[in-house]
Amino acid sequence: MTQIIAPRVRTLVLLILAVAGALLAGAAPASAHAALTGSDPAQGAVVDTAPTRVSLTFSEPVAVGDDSVRVLDPRGERVDKGDPANPSGTTYSVPLVSGLPDGTYTVAYQVVSADSHPVAGAFTFSIGAPSETTVSVSAQASDDGLVGWLYGFGRYVSYAGFAVLAGGAAFVLACWAPGARVRAVQRLVVSGWLALTAATLGLLMLRGSYTTSGRVGDVFDLELLGDVLQTKTGAALVSRLLLLAAAALFIAVLFGAYARTADAAPDHPGDGDGGDPDKRDLTFGLALGGTVVAAGLAASWAMSEHASQGLQAGVAMPVDVVHLLAVAAWLGGLTALLVALHRAPVETPVGHDAVRRFSRLAFGSVVTLAVTGVYQSWRQLGSWSAFTDTRYGQLLLVKIALVAVMVAVAFLSRRWTRRLADARGSTAAEEAERAEEEKQPAGTAPATASETSETSEAGKTEAGHDAVRAAQLARQRAATEAARQKRLRDADPNRFGLRRSVLAEAGVAVVLLAVTTVLTQTEPGRTEQDARAAAATSSSAPATGQGSGAVSLTMPFDTGGTNGKGVVSVDLDPAQAGDNALHVYVEGPDGTPVDVPEVKIALTLAAQDIGPLPVTPDRITTGHWSASGVQIPMAGDWKVEVTVRTSDIDQVTVSKNAQIG
Repeated sequence: MTQIIAPRVRTLVLLILAVAGALLAGAAPASAHAALTGSDPAQGAVVDTAPTRVSLTFSEPVAVGDDSVRVLDPRGERVDKGDPANPSGTTYSVPLVSGLPDGTYTVAYQVVSADSHPVAGAFTFSIGAPSETTVSVSAQASDDGLVGWLYGFGRYVSYAGFAVLAGGAAFVLACWAPGARVRAVQRLVVSGWLALTAATLGLLMLRGSYTTSGRVGDVFDLELLGDVLQTKTGAALVSRLLLLAAAALFIAVLFGAYARTADAAPDHPGDGDGGDPDKRDLTFGLALGGTVVAAGLAASWAMSEHASQGLQAGVAMPVDVVHLLAVAAWLGGLTALLVALHRAPVETPVGHDAVRRFSRLAFGSVVTLAVTGVYQSWRQLGSWSAFTDTRYGQLLLVKIALVAVMVAVAFLSRRWTRRLADARGSTAAEEAERAEEEKQPAGTAPATASETSETSEAGKTEAGHDAVRAAQLARQRAATEAARQKRLRDADPNRFGLRRSVLAEAGVAVVLLAVTTVLTQTEPGRTEQDARAAAATSSSAPATGQGSGAVSLTMPFDTGGTNGKGVVSVDLDPAQAGDNALHVYVEGPDGTPVDVPEVKIALTLAAQDIGPLPVTPDRITTGHWSASGVQIPMAGDWKVEVTVRTSDIDQVTVSKNAQIG
């Protein structure tokens, strides 16, 4: 329920469009979800001889387990051996059994990206010639089943719990101090704490199965839980639980000591406290401590999800924290206002001043969400086309539309707020008149005396039923009082209209939070488009030997040890974007081929922030190493680095640049 002035809105929209245009126009490559950018053998490749290992290269470092990479023969039997290894950078390889026959082989992988999301996929390559295979390449990820659904639901509950906890407390402290003594508001904030705590514990238990097998039985595997605690996501969830303990102390003080100091008359912490320094100090301490705890809880998401990886992570994480705090202040405060309008006692009504203060708080939150949302959109999309061409962009458009609907409903809420303020003076006069009438003895006094006399007479004749009748009378009075309060709340058309518009806002907010939860689990549009571009480049690249632009580089090296001098030569054919054959030759100072313990290659295109892309060639003969299917994603001035190791402790890296493509 946002207080928005038309000129401000026009200025804000123009500013957002200008910033968005500047940011999107200058977008640079980044990654958040991991994506497969290359493999050896390449996807769909036909190789002449059986490879000794299969290597996968991702757009960012990933976490791998024992069964993260599986290679299956045409009959569906595994032909990989040993655990996946990370020889360098973002490349992960698994060795294969020797003597593989000709046919089509399937590579299925399931890893966890650095932003905590499981990534799965599959592809095929062939030895000799393609053949029939009984293996389906549509590998199911661990997050596709019941465990994945439960994990997604837990994420939604955790976001909702955080918004209600932080936003409800902010509403009490910043807008309506008497709300600290209202039982319905207390239950709301405590429910937010309980929901966030239960969801965090559930996510911690589900995490191991969610990123590995996806089986329900593995949820209670203590070994998996121990592995989760060693990960970044596990540490974030544990930190969230510790901060929730501090939040419990904050709630106890807010609804304990602070509630006792809140006067029923004023509806804001700063009103009516006179010169009481203790109350001011308590309010300031709660505001400061609550902000620190809320920021820490928000950081537990920022440090383990999209914001922690990719472009400008050092800027993105604080921005994400501010974004989450603004969401909580708006949506959580809106929920607290709705509960207060429907459940607050008549003796402690939500006054016009409290509604107006929340209006200002919500407006500031919307402005903050707009600014931080533009930055996050640029970072995760990178181009205008990603809004419509990727699932992330389409969901983001839905989220923007829902925010627009909420702002539109907020205009209606503001209208009812204005009417409520206009009627405030007349309502106060009517209450004063009623109070004056209640002081008159006529009418009510005789009735009260009669009721007292009848009750006394009944007590003399039916003494044995006093306790039962007293309980019945108490229930009747409670029901009568509840009905009276509801009639009084519904009798004010302005307050009733405000309640309906706030309820509509809250309904849209529930859907908005669900879309936001799905967004956090969706591959960012920038990464999805980059993966498509890499696949298109790979599929359209010419086959080895069709080009005429082979590159040969010769570099002297000196590792500093015994027999550490020589010359290394690198031949790249056809030196174009796509598949390339790479040959490495090592010679001694006299020009004769020599063997060394290890040779590694890394390719970097600094102009596009690509690489280093590692290549580990296989030894062919004395002084000769080779690698087939080396993927070069695009043309440019590439830096070719060669690391030569001549002993256990002596190695050196030499480099040269080569124009490829």
